[in-house]
This record gives sequence, structure tokens and C-alpha cells, in this order.
Amino acid sequence: MIIKPKIRGFICTTTHPTGCEFDVQNQVNYVRNKVNLSGGPKKVLVIGASGGYGLASRISSSFGYGAASVGVFLERPPQASKTGSPGWYRTAAFSRLAENDGIYCANVNGDAFSKPIKDQVCDLISRDLGQVDLVVYSLAAPSRTLPDGEIARSALKPIGSGYDGLTVDLNTKQIRNISLESASDEEIRDTVKVMGGEDWELWIEELMKRDLLAQGFITTNYTYIGSEVTWPIYNQGTIGRAKEDLQRAAQAISQKSSEKKGNAYLAVMKGLVTQAASAIPGMSVYLSLLFKIMKDKNLHEGCVEQAFRLFSEELYSGAEINLDQSGRIRLDNYELSKEVQDYVSENWAKFNTDTMDRLADFEGYRKDFMQIYGFDFENVDYDKDVSPDSEMTIYP
Repeated sequence: MIIKPKIRGFICTTTHPTGCEFDVQNQVNYVRNKVNLSGGPKKVLVIGASGGYGLASRISSSFGYGAASVGVFLERPPQASKTGSPGWYRTAAFSRLAENDGIYCANVNGDAFSKPIKDQVCDLISRDLGQVDLVVYSLAAPSRTLPDGEIARSALKPIGSGYDGLTVDLNTKQIRNISLESASDEEIRDTVKVMGGEDWELWIEELMKRDLLAQGFITTNYTYIGSEVTWPIYNQGTIGRAKEDLQRAAQAISQKSSEKKGNAYLAVMKGLVTQAASAIPGMSVYLSLLFKIMKDKNLHEGCVEQAFRLFSEELYSGAEINLDQSGRIRLDNYELSKEVQDYVSENWAKFNTDTMDRLADFEGYRKDFMQIYGFDFENVDYDKDVSPDSEMTIYP
């Protein structure tokens, strides 16, 4: 079938298998081209392994350090003439490349919040790996079924007062206003339950209970702070409250892991295009301005560049890990540099339909969005007939 993008609002409802595979191959090639890597992880569990920083972490550990990996995700396989989800195709591509290189990889497709999936993963690690020395938690989900059966749903909302911001239509490039009302106490609580650190703690507790964590293990989670212009909706909103809880969880995990000499780190990453970010008022404007100045200054990074820098320059550099006053690893240093943020601040109010192509990189922003779904890669023939099928071995 000929697969073309179908965009509805902030979602693309189709996925191109070849484009997703091409993206994974590019990330693998980036890591393979690095030399003299040693002292890295050997057995890795990635929770949320099918895209973004989770997949980039899995690629960095397996193709940078030869690590065996178990990946956990919740993705939709292709069915009949309907394409699968982007994460399905990317994980299938990763698995093929790892197997071709003789690198162990195993995949578990299911709800990572649930106890049955935790049990399955623990059984798999116990059987095949014995223990893991790195646990990456990079889970993004709109809802979570809590241990008591209650369903909590996350909300992208400001706290204390409403917020008005701009967004840019991906199809027409038209700018329009979006207004969000202030979050309720229940929405704040539920967002923390879904996107905070509680489930990260539960995973580590389960692994520790079954003695599946190696001495001196590392676990890491990812967060974002961003620019002051985005704080009302992000850092000071419901998502920011959830990110604060990640910091609490990191400290709690490190304390509970003292006998194993384990450490939990929160890594602050740069702003990147995600499906969720495209729906947040102001983020399309901010990221377009950010991409413009960072590319002009040769500072722009994608997921794999960021993840690999985290591994090679911090977690496994052999030197002391650089932490900020809150105990976090900062990979957003390029984004928050003075010259970058000065440019964003100076042009924030100037952004409109007449100036966006000159002051910002909206086309780069849009391209990154399309590439999430496997489209807009220059070396992929999108007029070619392709099969939506892509086989992948899933445990059990």
C-alpha cells in the first residue's frame, strides 16, 4: 500500500514503516560512529523503550556499549491494511539491528504500570540476564490504572490561573489562540500519579525484592525545565508538579538502594518535538524559535545525541557525575545558555505569520513532528508500495 500522512489536529493517524526504520538506522549509525567507549552498562532495562529518550537510551547502551537490553512499551501492531504505531515499527527495527549484531534484546508489550507486566519483566530478567545494572524509566502515558484499580488521567494545565497562548496549525501554518483553564486539585493529583515518580519507585522496589539489581546499579529518569516563557503552562503547571515528584522519587530510590550502592538520577533534557508538545499552547512557537538559534549556533541535538552525551559524558565517563544544586544532571545547558535564551526572549513577541519563516524554524519543527510518524525523511521513497506488516518477537 502507498502510505501518506493523515493529520488530525495534533495527531498523525498513519505511520510509515520504512521511515521509522530509517530513523532508527540513523540513530544506530550515530552511536556506532563513536569510538573508544568502555565502562558502560552491560544489562539494561528500559521502561518506555519504543521512542524518544527511551529508545535513544536503548540504542546508546546496546550499540555504544554492547549491552543486552529488555524493553517495555505499549504499542499497536499493524492489523490488515492499518498501520501500526510508530513505536512498534521503531522497536522492530531496533530488534532486527541488535539481533544482526548478536546483541541480546527482548521486548515486552503491555501496560508498564500494571503488576502483571512488572512480574513478566522480572521473570524474563531472572531467566535470561540474572540482574540488570541500568534501569531507564522514560514512560509517557495519558492515564494510569493505580494499584487499587482507580484510573488517573494526566492533564496539561496551568495552576492557579488560566493561560492563553499561541499554537501553529501543522497543515496551514495559521496561528491561533488556545486558552486553558486552571487545573483542579484532582487534576493536579492525578497528573502527579501518572507522570510523577511513584511508578518508577514501584519498579525499583519490585526489582530489588527479587534481587534483580546489580551492585552499584544506576537508574535514570528524564525531565524538562525549559525557558521562563514556557513556565506558566509547563514548569509551573500540572506537568511541572509531576516533574517535582520525580525529584522526590530519585532521592527516595537512592536512599532505599544504599545497601546495593545504587543511585537514581534525574536528567534534565532539552526541548524536543513530541506529540504532546504540539498541543501545549506556546510550545510550537518556543521550539521553532529555539531550533532556529540552536541550529544557527550548531548547538541543536536530537534524542540520540542527548542520550549518548548523558551516557558518555556523565553516567559512564569514569569521572565524577556533574550535578546541579538539586542533584540533577543537566543536559539542557545548550538550550538555557544566555545567547540562546536572549534570542528566544527578544523574538517571542515578534512571532507571527509574516515573521515565522525568518525568525523561527517552523519548518524544522513540523519536520520533526512528521518524522515521529516516519514521514519527511529525504532518503525514503513515499510513493513506493510498502507493506504495513512488521514482525517482532514479544515476550512471553
